[in-house]
Amino acid sequence: MKTWILPATCGVAAAALGTAAAHLVAALVSPPASPVLAVGSQVIDATPTPVKEWAVSAFGTADKPVLIGSVALVTLLLAAVAGAVRPRSRVLSTLLLLLLTGLAGAAAVLRPTADALAWLPAVVAAVVGVLALDLLVARALSPGAVHAGPAQPTRRSVVALGGTGVAAVALGASGQALVARATPPTLALPDPTRPLAPLPAGVEVGTPGISPFVTPNAQFYRIDTALLAPNVDPGDWSLTIDGDVPDGFTMDIGELLATPMIERDITLNCVSNEVGGPYIGTARWLGVPTRELLARAGLDVDPKDPDLQVLSTSTDGMTISTPLSALLDDRDALVAVGMNGLPLPREHGFPARLVTPGLYGFVGATKWLTRMTVTRYDRASAYWTDRDWATDGRVRTQARVDTPRALRRIAPGRTVIGGVAWAQGRGITRVDVRVDDGEWRRATLGAEANVDCWRQWFLPWDATPGRHDITVRATDGTGEVQTQQDATPFPSGATGWHSIAVTVTD
Repeated sequence: MKTWILPATCGVAAAALGTAAAHLVAALVSPPASPVLAVGSQVIDATPTPVKEWAVSAFGTADKPVLIGSVALVTLLLAAVAGAVRPRSRVLSTLLLLLLTGLAGAAAVLRPTADALAWLPAVVAAVVGVLALDLLVARALSPGAVHAGPAQPTRRSVVALGGTGVAAVALGASGQALVARATPPTLALPDPTRPLAPLPAGVEVGTPGISPFVTPNAQFYRIDTALLAPNVDPGDWSLTIDGDVPDGFTMDIGELLATPMIERDITLNCVSNEVGGPYIGTARWLGVPTRELLARAGLDVDPKDPDLQVLSTSTDGMTISTPLSALLDDRDALVAVGMNGLPLPREHGFPARLVTPGLYGFVGATKWLTRMTVTRYDRASAYWTDRDWATDGRVRTQARVDTPRALRRIAPGRTVIGGVAWAQGRGITRVDVRVDDGEWRRATLGAEANVDCWRQWFLPWDATPGRHDITVRATDGTGEVQTQQDATPFPSGATGWHSIAVTVTD
């Protein structure tokens, strides 16, 4: 074995133990301050927009685990370097480990919502890591082994490294169990003062393979910058309405739940959605209209002034800017507390979030909402605005093929092409489908719930053997046909026709 491999392995094991111990301590005092999570959050903030879009496109909802894994891998590689130099320079080795943990501590302390003990996990990682490396090297390497020749693992070194690994797994798993168990308390949702009738018959066209009209909470897409969904205690939560309003106020969860609420069926989708992408879903939301909360604050401005915004803030410090007009008009934007008859899941904004029909989430769907500040765009800018995304964020007209699945092999004969189409705020009035270079054929639409929801569609097709391209386009309620022009999600949403290829077998 090469001389450096055994001490490098000691460095990896020591760093793993220190990180696991820090994660356990963070779970007890400040979960976001766990070293890997803290560094990962800073990486997200520092990552250029094109790289973020590539990550979402390449990894989808697995982008967060990939990021966490990458941060952990880089940490362990640097720890291996610290271990490799330890036999020759204890000072340099210790400095390298202290640098690693110091960066993690700085990342935790500099978070906008860092609490008083955010530094503690990094200190634990430093102490445990340095002591563990000293002990492992002492047990793994006999005196003079580095100079005598290649270091060979002994029974004592194998036991020491194996025990350290087991301890790291146990500590890390314990910390993760505490984090996972920290689910928010449930809320007793009030009955809406304006309950919705059941969805109209026919919103589900009955074609297998088409996305269900209402997306179950557990299947609703999640795209945000939070590596760890905030665990908000509703007893400590409050919502502040301030800024350019004469009567700003703060309300607790009890006051919010006592405010008359309405129900709305609304489709939300992410601006990062590629054409035909999965980041979209429909739910029945329960909440208070934002215009009523802003009226309570005495708002007295031109509701159509394009220079006015509401800068909303999450409990984790995330900021989103929403055109004021979108929160005051008749689209029924909500401060929502319920989703499909249940309190908001933790991952989707518990205990309250913003839901703005017709706008992409990056300008209208703040999760874990805690503040709404009326201001002007030239006075304050939000997270995504600082990264050159658009400020209006109106949802584009889109249609998607759900069935048959792309690149699938299907049997010849009668089959059904189907999917969903959406143009929130305008509605869908027509969907057309083309197979290969044939004529456009008009699909049958499912019933419309309202203009802020997607619609299912289907078209019978006599499939003939061979490879076929299936293309779909939609027409919105204004009569505008979905553009064929391809555009990436940045900066204001993807455009283009969704097209898939299938093979019909003989």
